Amino acid sequence: MLEVKGIDVSYGHARVVHDLNLRLDRGEMVFIVGRNGAGKTTLLKTVAGLLRPVKGTITFQDKEIHGLPAEKLARRGFRFVAQEKKVFSSLTVRSNIELAAHGAGEDLDTALKKATSIYPDLSRFMDKKAGGLSGGQREILLIGRALIGEPKILLIDEPTEGLAVIVIEDIFRILREMKEKVSAVIVEQNLSVVSRLADRIYIMKEGKIIKEFANKAEIADITELERYL
Repeated sequence: MLEVKGIDVSYGHARVVHDLNLRLDRGEMVFIVGRNGAGKTTLLKTVAGLLRPVKGTITFQDKEIHGLPAEKLARRGFRFVAQEKKVFSSLTVRSNIELAAHGAGEDLDTALKKATSIYPDLSRFMDKKAGGLSGGQREILLIGRALIGEPKILLIDEPTEGLAVIVIEDIFRILREMKEKVSAVIVEQNLSVVSRLADRIYIMKEGKIIKEFANKAEIADITELERYL
């Protein structure tokens, strides 16, 4: 479905990602794990069309897409949820969802049902300014917005970072239910979440993939995963 092959990515003269290969099959949830500075966010931004590789190819459904801008990839079904948990703070939750619906060409009622189906409590906050939500609620809103329309691939950067344990469980449940609807590449450091959800794990270090876990028993072994962090 999605294949990243031999890409290099640079910021100016600084090479951040080196000869990286990754694949995402239909229906999979693939996780990228690694220490800070490993290049994980750079990789996601490149796949999302926010950065352009200086070498290598990215293909989606057997068509080359590297170099396409983010807005064109969005029209092809890509959704990127950034690490910063940025919503339209001055707008209400309803307006945030309405903007996503407009961009995806979906009617508002359908969009609202999708967003609240993953987290019913969102319905209580519809008239609240999105900037007043907690970090976890903002992350849930962003994931809900990303599911509007007919997304084919979700790219999510650190969905549980900085969140309380009880909210992490909400995020885990949402991601687990999402597996049946859309394929995803997720950067995540919470190994409990990773080991319970992953179909495949890539370990990144210094801009390279140094290990791939695809065996279910290996994926479930958090102690083994911790060796690489």
